[in-house]
Amino acid sequence: MVEKKTKKAAGKATAKRGSAKTAKPRKTAPKPKPGKVVLLSGGNPQIAMGYGNAPVQAYIAAMPGWKSDVGRRLDTLIERAVPGVCKAVKWNSPFYGIEEGVWFLSFHCFTKYIKVTFLRGASLRPLPPGESKHKAVRYLDIHEGQLDEAQFVDWVEQASRLPGERM
Repeated sequence: MVEKKTKKAAGKATAKRGSAKTAKPRKTAPKPKPGKVVLLSGGNPQIAMGYGNAPVQAYIAAMPGWKSDVGRRLDTLIERAVPGVCKAVKWNSPFYGIEEGVWFLSFHCFTKYIKVTFLRGASLRPLPPGESKHKAVRYLDIHEGQLDEAQFVDWVEQASRLPGERM
């Protein structure tokens, strides 16, 4: 009788050990090779957080397809409209501000468009078309070939004169 219990216990222990061997390892995101940028869902570049022009230019260079050209154009228009604008990459998005830590605009890549976020966009006239869950925020979705530069520059100039968002 004792022998049977011992065999059962041994069988259970073997089954437990066997199942541990067949368990699949957890998948982790592959580490990017040096110089290679990972694109997140929707094609948004994964760029390390950083302050200044260099990380923003790295983000823009990594934007896929037509979005890179539009990103360069947005950056140029913002620099012209707001001389001395501060730049940073935070949360995989370029941010533009009136001083470091006080931001008025950011943008982000999605599969079919670039979403520009005006952090105090509810105060802009006319209102940017995209609504947000946040009362003060408004969005502008830019699809390929649909950038209204004059309107964009007007909004950037207005946004830069408003109190920025501290982040």
